[in-house]
Amino acid sequence: MKPLMKKELLLSMHPTAPLFLLLSSMLLIPNYPYYIVFFYTGLAVFFTCLSGRENHDVFYTLMLPVAKKDIVKARYAFVILLEAAQMIAAVPFAVIRQHMPLPGNQVGMDANIALFGFAFAMLGLFNSVFFSIYYRDVNEVGKAFVWSSTAVFLFITAAEACAHIVPFVRDRLDTADPRYLSEKLAVLGIGFVIGAALTWLAFRKSVRSFERLDL
Repeated sequence: MKPLMKKELLLSMHPTAPLFLLLSSMLLIPNYPYYIVFFYTGLAVFFTCLSGRENHDVFYTLMLPVAKKDIVKARYAFVILLEAAQMIAAVPFAVIRQHMPLPGNQVGMDANIALFGFAFAMLGLFNSVFFSIYYRDVNEVGKAFVWSSTAVFLFITAAEACAHIVPFVRDRLDTADPRYLSEKLAVLGIGFVIGAALTWLAFRKSVRSFERLDL
């Protein structure tokens, strides 16, 4: 597993992946849909898989003395590491945004604790849709990204709409920290659990699909 992770980080990872972490600074933009910041992680995953297709990364890896399940496990571990890095990189910018002398985000959710909870769920949704399609046929990277992006942007639209029309979200979650801290921490925890569950279920499905795939 360790050699496969080394391959993921040193050979497979697209150069844009670490650069997209810098886009966490977009949380400082006034009146912006902040969920887009976390979507860039999905874009980095897409670029990595697309680059892998063009460079025959999967075929190369299959020639190594490793199980197909371990190949999938290494890719998921890489993606989870990338998503965790995005979350961590975004935290200081969210804190700075909270202390800026500006009104709250007029577009939707503020850069607060609840935003990260929703973002965890959103990334879990992306992983679920993208990899469920990708591991049926690793050559159909574009199809996987189109469907996962559609799911994510539907999620973003619904989440931002809730920040305007759902009283609980509008009046309690879409507020500056540390107001309503218990509710926001609950959303953070629930979002993390949902994201983790979706990713775990997608991993199991991906392993089954990839093991059946004849390459």
